[in-house]
Amino acid sequence: MTDALTVQRDGTTATVWLNRPTLHNAFDAGLITALTTALETLGADAGVRSVVLSGHGASFSAGADLNWMRGMAAASEAENRQDSLALARLMRTLDELPKPTVARVHGAAFGGGVGLVACCDIAIAADGARFGLTESRLGLLPAVISPYVVSAIGARQARRWLSAPSAPARRAAGSPPASSSMPPRPCTSAWSIRW
Repeated sequence: MTDALTVQRDGTTATVWLNRPTLHNAFDAGLITALTTALETLGADAGVRSVVLSGHGASFSAGADLNWMRGMAAASEAENRQDSLALARLMRTLDELPKPTVARVHGAAFGGGVGLVACCDIAIAADGARFGLTESRLGLLPAVISPYVVSAIGARQARRWLSAPSAPARRAAGSPPASSSMPPRPCTSAWSIRW
């Protein structure tokens, strides 16, 4: 396990914490690999019956780390393809995890963070949470996460989200990506989920 990710067990519930708070839990190659590995391990663990995905700090996940993306601009086509495939594997692993998954969202959920939320079975957002596919403002298409976002919220809503700057949790609640909205609470411990 890497410092960028921690797993906390509470009975049969495992909480996976994104742990890059100073970078708003933004993805880089290391976090993508660590999260994929953790999810595969939890998916195969008979003692785990549910998985909660959360983030330490002010944000759930701001999507891709811009410094990592800048570095990838100088990478070869083959290296960029490998990075895209690693992100696709992460999203597919979360989407197909053989355990119920809950995204516990607070602060920002942008870009790939929305992808993580869309891949979870249930998404619960703090009232102040914000969602957005903000990479479109940079001229980038959210190609890897789009199939999961469209599946979670439908084609019409997805088209709206691709052109909108961001949406607050209250507006998103009941119209995914969030299943519901709640008053913010400190994200310091695992949720106890009983299935």
